[in-house]
Parts: sequence; structure tokens; C-alpha cells
Amino acid sequence: MTTLAEADRQIQFFDDLLAAREAMPTAIHKSDHGTHLPTDAKARKALPVCTGVLDYFPDALAAVAEVSRIGNDQHNPGQPLHWAKGKSTDHADCLVRHLTDRGTLDTDGGRHSAKVAWRALALLQTEIEDEREGK
Repeated sequence: MTTLAEADRQIQFFDDLLAAREAMPTAIHKSDHGTHLPTDAKARKALPVCTGVLDYFPDALAAVAEVSRIGNDQHNPGQPLHWAKGKSTDHADCLVRHLTDRGTLDTDGGRHSAKVAWRALALLQTEIEDEREGK
């Protein structure tokens, strides 16, 4: 059973999250890596990227980073790590294909589950970018 204090904290969290979402279109900057994060302090506080993602999933994110490197070595040999977005855009289909082999390693040594996560992130990233660009 949720206490009144816990419910109040949850409401405040969602209020802060909503405020961050509303602030993002007017408080966005672009870094060299193309990321778009709010510059408003309250909006930034409502996006706990480190404590809400990195700290929760360090091993999983390292596995995703590994398959990112493996993919770059395979598809962009000799080039610095980068996402060649045009080389494979069927993220949903690839995600499901890797999901069927979850719990095992792919022939390149990468975890299929890490490839599921990479494809899910790619799908989400492209959806957000397309929305931002009005596509």
C-alpha cells in the first residue's frame, strides 16, 4: 500500500518530469555528438541520466557499447566509432530477430540481448529525431 508521503513524492516526480518535457523545446542545445538536452536547471534535474540509467544498468550499457563497437568494426572497418544511420534502418525487425535469440551470443561474440537494447535505443533515437525534425 502506498503511503500519502510516497504518493506525494511520486506526484512531484511526475510534475517535474512534465515540466522538463514542456521545457525541452525551448531549452535545448546541440553538442558535438548531436545530443539534445535541456539547459534549464529544473528540466535537467528531472532527467536523471546518470542516477536513473547509467547507475541502474552499468553492465548492460557496457554490453551495448561492446556491440556498438563490434558493429562499427564490421560495417565501418578502419573508421572511428560512429553510427552510420543509413546502413541499417529496420530497427524493429532486427530487434525482434535478436530477441528470438536472447540469452545467447551472436556469431560475432556480441550478446543478442545487447543487440536488442542497441536496436531499441536506435529506434527510439530515430523516432525522437524524426519528431523533432517534423517528419
